[in-house]
Amino acid sequence: MRAGTIPVIPDIKCKSPKEGDLLGGRDPIQLAKSLARAGAPVISVVTETNHFGGCAKLLRQIAQATEIPVLRKDFITTRAHLRASVEMGASAILLIAAMLEKKQLLFLIEEAMALGLEPLVEVHQQEELQIIAGIALNLIGINNRKIMTGEMDNGNVSTTEQLAGFVPANALLVSESGIASSQDVERAKKAGAQAVLVGTAIIRNPDPVRMYQQLSKVESMR
Repeated sequence: MRAGTIPVIPDIKCKSPKEGDLLGGRDPIQLAKSLARAGAPVISVVTETNHFGGCAKLLRQIAQATEIPVLRKDFITTRAHLRASVEMGASAILLIAAMLEKKQLLFLIEEAMALGLEPLVEVHQQEELQIIAGIALNLIGINNRKIMTGEMDNGNVSTTEQLAGFVPANALLVSESGIASSQDVERAKKAGAQAVLVGTAIIRNPDPVRMYQQLSKVESMR
């Protein structure tokens, strides 16, 4: 990653409820390797099977094929899911506030850290930020789409713009989903995001590496 640019985290997912097949026959492992060589600081891998076409084997193979941290994205709700993430080779995991009671979320954050996993806690509404107020977190994600409806909505960076000001200053803010252009990255950055997670726009592009490089050229505020 070049100094002065905002980190772009590519999201490897095989399909989505809204867009259908995303890979078009391409090898996701080779795609992840190409994006790592292009400078991706982290690779996000969706392992949920029914809606997004992922699996544990995919994350394991990407973790073995690349030398950068891998974030596991799935509907993680138990300690067993955390242990499985470690076994797959994940360095970080997504915890979705909308799916978890506060007590459950706190438990999973603590257990993840104890297992050496970095939790990325994802929110979509201000009420969810209030739930995690006071929790010492390194990473908070704002999902610009509604995960509870399968991300079928036309979410955009305005969600990050609305919520970024409520994110604790000590947490690194990641704007997730609904980012399709350098202009979207710029908007997220201006709103206060310090990193962006991009899936569909990179994967569906005829030249994913070039698209990744275009998005990662946006200068960081730091």
